[in-house]
Order: sequence, then structure tokens, then C-alpha cells
Amino acid sequence: MSSIPTKVFLTNGVGKHREKLQSFEMALRDAGIAQCNLVRVSSIFPPGCRIIPKKEGVEQLKAGQVVFCVLSDNSTNEPHRLVAASVGLAMPKDRTRYGYLSEHHGFGQTEKQAGDYAEDIAAEMLATIIGVKFAPDKSWNERVGNWTISGEIVKTMNVTQSAIGDKHGLWTTVVAGAIFVQ
Repeated sequence: MSSIPTKVFLTNGVGKHREKLQSFEMALRDAGIAQCNLVRVSSIFPPGCRIIPKKEGVEQLKAGQVVFCVLSDNSTNEPHRLVAASVGLAMPKDRTRYGYLSEHHGFGQTEKQAGDYAEDIAAEMLATIIGVKFAPDKSWNERVGNWTISGEIVKTMNVTQSAIGDKHGLWTTVVAGAIFVQ
């Protein structure tokens, strides 16, 4: 049975606990997706998939539901260490074509740095299927927030969560995800 998601929502969260697994659970709760059985999938953004608000997406989830997602997570128990998790998205101008999602996990990066990097990765993957060379430092049009790839305007965005490691050494976990719903 083929299932192509028609909607996606972006979410993020942070959790802290003395146990790493429980800090991950707390981050999922903060993101609104802990009640689901999450199945991580690779990086394809389906053609025609519509981005919906997080609140609308979370309301469609049922406890125990199997949910496909592109999820990035990162953890530390090192006091004051900056951690980040990000999912980047690149969509082609022609919405009948597929786009790309990318996961990035970093240390010492702000939300902006990690988010920009995740968008760069997704845009570069999309450029490879369009068949053009990709130069992130030359293609970015900051004024309109779109990538220009061989005359194609590509919309990019990200969802990112960063946090500073707990000063007492509790596990600090960050998650960012693109959650698919029907």
C-alpha cells in the first residue's frame, strides 16, 4: 500500500532530565509529538505536500499512531555546552516535483547558524536533481529569502531548536522535526 503524505508540520522542543532517554522524551513532549510512534524517514518532501501550522498538525495526531517524520535530535550532559538540532526544507518552484528535507545536529551553533546550514544542505540536494552546480555563497538572495538555482526560485525554510546544557549536568536534548500527516 502506497502512502504519500499530503500535509506536514514543523515542530521543535527541548527537554532536560538526569537520564538521556527521559530528556529525549521531554523534548518530544515539548514538541507535541511524544504520544506517537515515530518512524524516521529519509529526506524527500512529497510533491504537492502542504505545510500546516503546528497546532493543526498536533490536533490530527492520535496516541499510539505510527507517524512518519524527518527528525533531528542532539543531546549533551556537559554543562553550558550549546547543542542544536535542525531540519531544513527546500521546495521547487514547480510543486508537482518533490523537494528535500535535511537533518543537521550541531554543537556550538546558534539556532540561526544551524538553521541556515540545514537549509543549505536541503537546497544543495535539490540542486543536484535539477542538474545544476550549487554555490551557496552565490545563490542566496537574502532580500527575498529564496534560493535561485538555474533560474528556478526555490523556497527554503527550517525548524531549529538550540539549548545550553544544564549547569548541573542534567541531560539536555533538543529535537526538530517535519511531521507528516494525511
